Amino acid sequence: MAEIRKPKIVSSEVRPAIERDPLPKDRIKPHDWISDDLKRRYERRLSEKGFFELYISKTAAEKMINHSKRYGRVRTEALGFMLGDVCSSGRKQFVMVRDIVTGSLLSSAESVRFDRESYAELFSELDSSGFDYVIVGWYHSHPGYGCFMSRIDINTQLSAFHEKYHSAIVIDPLQKEIEAFRLKGRQIISLDFAVYWHDLETPYSSNTIQRYRVVKKK
Repeated sequence: MAEIRKPKIVSSEVRPAIERDPLPKDRIKPHDWISDDLKRRYERRLSEKGFFELYISKTAAEKMINHSKRYGRVRTEALGFMLGDVCSSGRKQFVMVRDIVTGSLLSSAESVRFDRESYAELFSELDSSGFDYVIVGWYHSHPGYGCFMSRIDINTQLSAFHEKYHSAIVIDPLQKEIEAFRLKGRQIISLDFAVYWHDLETPYSSNTIQRYRVVKKK
């Protein structure tokens, strides 16, 4: 279960939503690990609403999966932040996750947190990097015991990720499951999301670098 302190927004504390249209149907797909129930819900959402509240880039999704797999080999949890844009199209509000960032972790089979010494450096690097995205949520893994938000996870969401645009991704790399969550009041609910790709990518093969950015201690 993940326990972290409240993150800062990169570059500024408040930034207006970016005006843009939701992604077209030919640029999105459900995640490969989506369950049958969630896939039916995905298709219903696409048919009835035509857009999702959360879009995750193919590159960011692969990095989260690979990070979780790496730690899952020894049955420990992975943890990181999602960086992206808050977008608006009329009354439609949605988030586009562009990339992830992580750092040195203290991890076990049932808990994970950033190494105390690397935590300050992580945010110092983010704040000084000029990277123009905001922290739009976080991800962590549950190796072998499914996708859900534990009591500690919910407390983390309430204390550190309580904005409307914040979400949490939980990954089980051993059972090949992935699910998104967000707050509704003080309750956690499941959140439908779509994976998107850029013009020069396809949803079936990868031409991107399979690395996640790690802020290392000097």
